[in-house]
Amino acid sequence: MNKGLSIGVAVSLSVLTMMACSANAAARYKPPRLADGTPDLQGVWTNATATPMERATELGTRRAFTDAEAEAIGNAAVAAVEADAKPSDPNKNIEAASALPPVGNYNLFWTDRGMSVARIGGEYRTSMILEPSNGRVPPLTEAALKRIAATRIGRSSDGPEGRALGERCLLSFGYASGPPMLPVMYNSYYQIVQSPGYVLILVEMVHDARIIRLDDRHLPDSMRKWMGDSVGRWEGDTLVVETRNFRAEQNFRGSSEQAVVTERFTRVADDQIVYRFTIDDPGTFTEKIVGELPFVPAAANIYEYACHEGNYALPGILSGAREEEKAAAK
Repeated sequence: MNKGLSIGVAVSLSVLTMMACSANAAARYKPPRLADGTPDLQGVWTNATATPMERATELGTRRAFTDAEAEAIGNAAVAAVEADAKPSDPNKNIEAASALPPVGNYNLFWTDRGMSVARIGGEYRTSMILEPSNGRVPPLTEAALKRIAATRIGRSSDGPEGRALGERCLLSFGYASGPPMLPVMYNSYYQIVQSPGYVLILVEMVHDARIIRLDDRHLPDSMRKWMGDSVGRWEGDTLVVETRNFRAEQNFRGSSEQAVVTERFTRVADDQIVYRFTIDDPGTFTEKIVGELPFVPAAANIYEYACHEGNYALPGILSGAREEEKAAAK
């Protein structure tokens, strides 16, 4: 056996040993329990992470970073925030400054994307998506492409109904509201409250509240709800939530109203809930989508997200569109 192969075998054995130890530790962990005997998932949690939803194409099917790579990514994230927070140089060459991109409405002080790579089962994950094996959203079916082309609103400014849900303060932008519940640029906090027969998840972004009924039947297909109709059950120490009956306006990368999202919440330590989601929509995606990310305790409470109170963008967009129409009429 050559030296390089020996090192590779040693590294592989080390990784497998670390994963086995981590899995054994998770199996030995006994979560705190409520009076009814179910695991206690309550508290304020965050899923903010430096791990992207989709894996970089150059990583192929590689699902884990090395310790050194994960540390470098975290250090780079912290350094970017520190560099952005430095005062601007008033003596900077004006011509050089004019070549920079225009200043946006946020600097990194206002963002909370997560400073560390998601670590689950001893692995520093390269992406939230695990399946397909390339860690990326699978291609759309031909039927889905035709459906999307036929129904796309195109973010029209004819009226507020043509704008995105986040602009209208109906749901969070991105996929924070869920399901699946994925982190966005900030406000990636969730408060879980349990009571007999129900689990409530309060989403910080746009103060969405998901009410999950336990051991119940789904509503009729004709009843479409924001964030879908969520019904949960306990499988051992894992809370399994199946959600269906989505509204057409809410989708994940073009998913249809027939999509079924299954989430699994497993508390594996005092400071981690492993959140696993599966998106099953064969009419839209050529494969199922399976993803995983950790929820960790948030070092803060959830405060009011006053969306409408400060939402000047929507009337501004519509007013601008009306002015354009007046100018065109002349």
